[in-house]
Amino acid sequence: METANLSSFRKTIVGIQFLFVAFGSTVLVPLLVGLDPATALFTAGIGTLIFHMVTRGKVPIFLGSSFAFIAPIISSSKQWGMPGTLAGIMGVALVYLAMSALIKWQGRRLLDRLFPPVVIGPVIICIGLSLAPAAVGMAQENWLLAFISLLTAIIVLVLGRGLVKLVPVVCGIVVGYIAAWLMGLVDVSAVGSAPWFALPQSITHFKLPQFAWEPFLFMIPVAIAPVIEHIGDVYVVSAVAGKDFVKDPGLHRTMMGDGLACMAASIFGGPPVTTYSEVTGAMQITRVTSPAVIRIAAGTAIVFSVIGKLSAILQSIPSPVLGGIMLLLFGSIAAVGVQNLLRSKVDLDETRNIIIVSVTLTLGIGGAIIPMGTFSLSGIGLAALTGVILNLLIPKTKQA
Repeated sequence: METANLSSFRKTIVGIQFLFVAFGSTVLVPLLVGLDPATALFTAGIGTLIFHMVTRGKVPIFLGSSFAFIAPIISSSKQWGMPGTLAGIMGVALVYLAMSALIKWQGRRLLDRLFPPVVIGPVIICIGLSLAPAAVGMAQENWLLAFISLLTAIIVLVLGRGLVKLVPVVCGIVVGYIAAWLMGLVDVSAVGSAPWFALPQSITHFKLPQFAWEPFLFMIPVAIAPVIEHIGDVYVVSAVAGKDFVKDPGLHRTMMGDGLACMAASIFGGPPVTTYSEVTGAMQITRVTSPAVIRIAAGTAIVFSVIGKLSAILQSIPSPVLGGIMLLLFGSIAAVGVQNLLRSKVDLDETRNIIIVSVTLTLGIGGAIIPMGTFSLSGIGLAALTGVILNLLIPKTKQA
């Protein structure tokens, strides 16, 4: 859909919807690692705006709390405390910045060599389907609620007109929330006790991270997988938007933007941020890919971080309601990967390509984990790295 044709009001509504999609994961990570959820919303908003500034406002990407760092943050905080761990997250930012410099130096030729369509296609599929267990896990807590929200979103997508067709996620969540309320499954006790206005703890108790070499070096290797996943996500967004963001503004800029956003998160006391596939899935089904709409979502995140009651209401949304929506969003990302293989005309009759696609999909979807000292390589990062290595090692079939 041509976003230029949307009014400011409609762009705002869609932007808020995109934040709804990212909200659950963004606040879940800090809850799991012992950080302030409001701070995570604040740093997600600030980080996204930094990213858009670095990428010249061209790339429709939202940055939210990264799940890849849950285990490392928990482990690091036990050894060096949270202040030291937050300083260690700066090491993550340096990995992004170093990779940005490498890509700037080598240019598009390096990317075409490392990430041809036969690698990128299955990685995109993995990004969508590897999230499937999380969606199913949330949905199966109450399948009825999940199907109510899912069916509502599908009906809006198929039959909706005008503004309604742009907000299938919001419609699904609202109808699911009402159904949950009628079933007595909504706990609003926290809403009543929440203040109307409350600054994030990172601002009211601002402290600079306490630098130490140990957590700094501990976090650096952990960044390998998210860096590789970032590359895959940029290709996904490019495919969804129908634009080559790897070329313009360049992958070196998106990598730098992500790195600087991670650095800002560590300074303000939030978890590392990463490109959010949930929002990409929402863009895919709504056909709204305007970076301006994503910036509205970022601004909304900052506003929500200081409105206590609003954040409490969003946190009261039952997991099955969100799970039903995720069933649609994550599958749509996998569909983009299939489209990428088809449009690039990857020959799956060729043994070399079958091997690369098969092994990449199996490792990524299967959740393989390879321990490597103090950290492990797993999930999308492992799958992408394996695909790159296989592509470099297996010789191409000679053309007759």
